[in-house]
Amino acid sequence: MSKPSILIVDDSAVIRKALSKTLNSLGAQVTQAVDGADGLAKARAGRFDLVISDVDMPNMTGFELCEQLKQDQTTHSTPVLILSSRDKDEDIERGFRVGADGYLTKSGGQDEFLASVREFLDRQDIIRNRKVLVVDDSAYIRTTVGEALEKSGFHVAQAANGRQALDSLLAGEVPDLIASDLDMPVMDGIQLCKALRANDRFKNLPLLVMSSTDDRAVIRRMFQLGAAAFLIKPFNMEQLVHTAEKLLSDHFRNLLLEKERLRQEHTLMLGSITSLIQALEARDVYTRGHSEAVAEIAVGMGRVMGFEPDELEMLEIAARLHDLGKIGIPDAILLKPGKLTVKEYETIKAHPTIGAEILRPIPSMAPLIPAVLSHHERIDGTGYPHGLKGKDIPLWARIIAVGDIYHALTSNRPYRDPMPEERVLEIINDAKVGHLCPDCVAAFLKFLES
Repeated sequence: MSKPSILIVDDSAVIRKALSKTLNSLGAQVTQAVDGADGLAKARAGRFDLVISDVDMPNMTGFELCEQLKQDQTTHSTPVLILSSRDKDEDIERGFRVGADGYLTKSGGQDEFLASVREFLDRQDIIRNRKVLVVDDSAYIRTTVGEALEKSGFHVAQAANGRQALDSLLAGEVPDLIASDLDMPVMDGIQLCKALRANDRFKNLPLLVMSSTDDRAVIRRMFQLGAAAFLIKPFNMEQLVHTAEKLLSDHFRNLLLEKERLRQEHTLMLGSITSLIQALEARDVYTRGHSEAVAEIAVGMGRVMGFEPDELEMLEIAARLHDLGKIGIPDAILLKPGKLTVKEYETIKAHPTIGAEILRPIPSMAPLIPAVLSHHERIDGTGYPHGLKGKDIPLWARIIAVGDIYHALTSNRPYRDPMPEERVLEIINDAKVGHLCPDCVAAFLKFLES
């Protein structure tokens, strides 16, 4: 969560100051209110991720404040944490009865307080803008469940049966959680669950089953099919909301863990392949630094063309790896100072295919393969390895081709000196007729000017 907003309501200036200092350590933006009435006015006027309130205050108690906040349509989804010196069971019970989301005593210590605040902020972060699809053939249940979820901050969509739900998913309206009945016409909950798990796009969507059946065999079957939770009707709406929050919390935590695992795998693989590139370029003093220079040019062109940061990062990696396949070319050919024979040139032309084959077994490298494979294709179809034409050539490959030629012509080679930049720019400008992509050449020239 970026800079959470917290409202502190306490009639003690000393406590407000101490709490503000503690919450500022979390990066929170803190607003203070001197009593319940002031807190209610500020809560209604602003938007807060959490309200922390004392109980015993003039004008309006913390219990009264909490009750008012939970009854108000504009503030009912804001979590309220009561922080009080009252520690009797009846006081704690009363706090939860008026709608408090948490109750702490002031004697609990800073660690307990911070842990509770983090828990509330994490929960708000999880449910903010999350969408739940409620699937039930009963309009009353859809409405009741939907209102309870919306009151807690979720966005809600509805479907009267499994078929309607599946159609909305296929149309692109994918929720973060599905809460579905079992017994429905057209397509029941079991059929919906099977359809979800059979589709790669939806198989990881958490499914919360709501059913009046308490048959253990049915419950076990649904869990085996992939249901994430099972609630037996009639259930308490607080139980429903808590279950939804828990499922989303676990789901997104798993997504983050999987994302981190893939990132680490990607980093390790990239490190290994970068070492291969360095080993490749170390074979020839004339091409040392070539891949890095081409990557710098490609990223500059991508910025000119309006690429997003994620695409720029992938383009840079593809450009660094574009000559990876040369590691499979014999030194006698790769480092030959004179003109290549026809047979030797055919061997050199295999390097894009070799590079693509090296990357192919690595799932995270799949988006890079077209660029590595096609960076020697030509707009007029006379390039290699597949003779692609025009925009059939992947855009990243067309970008890399421009940087590749520019750096090759402006660098030392065993068979020639570097060409003057003015002459190189003339060659590149002329090449946009049949060799290079005109749009990419324009972006390259604009990048050089900048």
